[in-house]
Amino acid sequence: MNTSSKKAFEPLAIGIDIGGTGTKFGIVDRIGNVLFSGEMSTKNHLTVEPFIEELYQSLSPFIEQAGGVGRIKGIGVGAPNGNYYKNTIEHAANLPWKGIIPFGQMVEAKFQLPTVLTNDANAAAIGEMMYGAAQGMKDFIMITLGTGVGSGIVANGKLIYGHDGFAGELGHTITIPDGRFHPGTGKKGSLESYASATGVRLTALEFLEKSDKPSLLRNIPADHIDSKQVHIAAKEGDELAQEIFEYTGKILGMALANFVMFSNPEAIILFGGLTKAGDFILKPTRENMEANLIQVFENKVKILISHLKESDAAILGASALVWEMN
Repeated sequence: MNTSSKKAFEPLAIGIDIGGTGTKFGIVDRIGNVLFSGEMSTKNHLTVEPFIEELYQSLSPFIEQAGGVGRIKGIGVGAPNGNYYKNTIEHAANLPWKGIIPFGQMVEAKFQLPTVLTNDANAAAIGEMMYGAAQGMKDFIMITLGTGVGSGIVANGKLIYGHDGFAGELGHTITIPDGRFHPGTGKKGSLESYASATGVRLTALEFLEKSDKPSLLRNIPADHIDSKQVHIAAKEGDELAQEIFEYTGKILGMALANFVMFSNPEAIILFGGLTKAGDFILKPTRENMEANLIQVFENKVKILISHLKESDAAILGASALVWEMN
């Protein structure tokens, strides 16, 4: 059999990443090439059935172009509050579908393909271990800094799922006692309330209100201020914008120190939109992590930025679940 013929029969995996706003999907080969990809809105569907129908209609042409369903080994899904053990999405604060959704079983029935599902950040960690900055590492923590803060913990070469599938919710650990209210969980002071893109926006609004310092951000309507605008202002030398990132990095660094002392990772890998702020957020994060570590952990843990291409990372992480299946 020649190489091209052999390649045509190599198994492929479908990766689906469900976010609060949008859902990305694609077909991936064993070495991490994304052959086909697309995205759709998550918010447009208040119930899960029409969402799965649109997903099926969107993916079907790609499956045909890839050589048909017989070439697909399975489907991997990364989702908020995804339960690996039960193949369910459970009480996801950022999704329109409430309660416990048997999402994996529903996708499996629709596509007639084996389906595995986990928390979106857990999927990102597996993708990073298989294709990215964590290749060869047995102990690391993946932190996703997006609309929320997700995490996946790998120890002794294994992703930690915990007793019933929800280990690794580091974004919901309480970092500031009696701090900001999180509307999705009803809790106060979680890391996600401060170190996510949403948190940066809230910090910006607070700083603008409490300070008289001139800032480029004052020229932007309050409902248009977001982490991207804060980054743009910081690059322009805006002191208030830089202070916003300093504050964010302080809280993130303190939280990372706690995580290091819990699982003793070789590295913490950061992924997501906030990492684009570069040293504005990374420098205070590193400094505050080190400042809060006890001596035995000092200067041992690398903080790395994900090596995965952002547009593909979510799909790669989800598809990596398929290769992990027995």
